[in-house]
Amino acid sequence: MTVNWQGVYPAISTQFNDDGSINFASNASMLEALIADGVDGIIALGTIGENASLSADEKRQFIEHTVKTVNGRIPVISGCTEYTAELAVQYAKDVQKLGVDGLMLLPAMVYHGTDREVVTHYQTVARAVPELPIMIYNNPVGYGVDINLDMTETLANEPNIVAIKESTTDTRRLTELQSRFGDRFILFCGVDDIALESILLGATGWISGLTNVFPRESVALFKLAHQGRIEEAREIYRWFMPLLRLDTIPTLVQCIKYAEQLVGRGNENVRLPRLKLIGKERTYVDKVVSEALENRLDLSKFQ
Repeated sequence: MTVNWQGVYPAISTQFNDDGSINFASNASMLEALIADGVDGIIALGTIGENASLSADEKRQFIEHTVKTVNGRIPVISGCTEYTAELAVQYAKDVQKLGVDGLMLLPAMVYHGTDREVVTHYQTVARAVPELPIMIYNNPVGYGVDINLDMTETLANEPNIVAIKESTTDTRRLTELQSRFGDRFILFCGVDDIALESILLGATGWISGLTNVFPRESVALFKLAHQGRIEEAREIYRWFMPLLRLDTIPTLVQCIKYAEQLVGRGNENVRLPRLKLIGKERTYVDKVVSEALENRLDLSKFQ
């Protein structure tokens, strides 16, 4: 098991036709464009991928298509969002056979388990696929469960749990993880509007929603920050911030997919219970994307 995950990983959207079916051709085009723009890996079927809105068969079809399209050029990590550990185990086994490079594992959905139950969920899945690298997705804001430091200490005993997508929105957690566990885990920032802060505090990866819309700017920001070129990174970050804020609101999926449509990188179709944006929310996304395009930076000056 070789894991060298680092850099910018867009959490890709799942593209739908107008009738609600998966638009595999659109997803393939989106993947090709992201790879050409220099992303380091992708997360398929995360929150932005509307994992919970797909059937079991659709999830597997989507992962199979994604793996074949990427064809080993960058890592493919699949989100795992299931109601029970048993369902998560079956999913993990299935996508491992389909060729994913890792699993981004969430706690069981709907029921918010106790600390002991959540740890058992992760242990059960990890032990069922010992050769599949696993990333903990810790998002208490979105999913109601905080995988705290004590829980993480127990999970550190599982050798294939190798990474953490840290989405508490509290940048102090990154320092606490490093102080307690050293380099035991690969740390990813999972919240777009604290990306620069997280990189400077030691995150070696960034799982991003708005990278789907402006991938070259995301890659440039990450590289500059890692090179210690902070003032230049801040210039991109200030330009990017109104867009990055879209990643932190309840309608983030709709906002990001609509922004993808506005820049010609996808369409805004979503599945119920989500609905397309209307009114002030739609107008606001129009505004921030339009302003970003009007004031887009010349990245060549950062070479």
